[in-house]
Amino acid sequence: MGNTVFCGTGRVMITITHIEKALATHIPGLVPSRGLTRAAVALIISDDPAGPRLLFMKRTENEDDPWSGNICFPGGKVENGDGEPRLTAERETLEEVGIDLRNARFLGRLSDIAGARIPVHVSCFVYETAETGPFRLMDDEVQDAFWVPFTDLTDPARHGEKVVRFDGQVMVRPGISLPQPGEPVLWGLTYQLVMDFLRLVGEWAA
Repeated sequence: MGNTVFCGTGRVMITITHIEKALATHIPGLVPSRGLTRAAVALIISDDPAGPRLLFMKRTENEDDPWSGNICFPGGKVENGDGEPRLTAERETLEEVGIDLRNARFLGRLSDIAGARIPVHVSCFVYETAETGPFRLMDDEVQDAFWVPFTDLTDPARHGEKVVRFDGQVMVRPGISLPQPGEPVLWGLTYQLVMDFLRLVGEWAA
């Protein structure tokens, strides 16, 4: 059985086995992709001795990228040659951070989500990996990659309304302050996927 860690609610203990069971019984909701750009991302878990961690990356600052500098999961646009979205998530993860998910354990799929400000349809696939670094970053797209423990993602003190930037605009949105230098904010589509995941595995009240 995987390592355990007390969740932020203090009600249960989380394990990789628990996560796998929750995903095994989950029927993902699928979003019609008509008129939307299809994208796929990978939610990657490492079973650290102190408890499970999730992998995030910070996008490179680029004035032509509406998500410039944002925190996200590895992933990208579904290309014609990918065959299916899951293979897109695996290809993009290898390109962006150097982790080969073909060697990882596939745990399941979250429900699809659609962007509120940009017409994008995102599918998210969950993996457990023993590859924890060093990362091989795609320099023109990825500034950094790092692991965040579940205990930080479920800490209520890190959740709240946050000031964020998108496509040159400043706005206030729900988010999580991450335990990295400067406390970058997880928000937007990736925040939505993280919260969906935490609710699914019983780490956050609906």
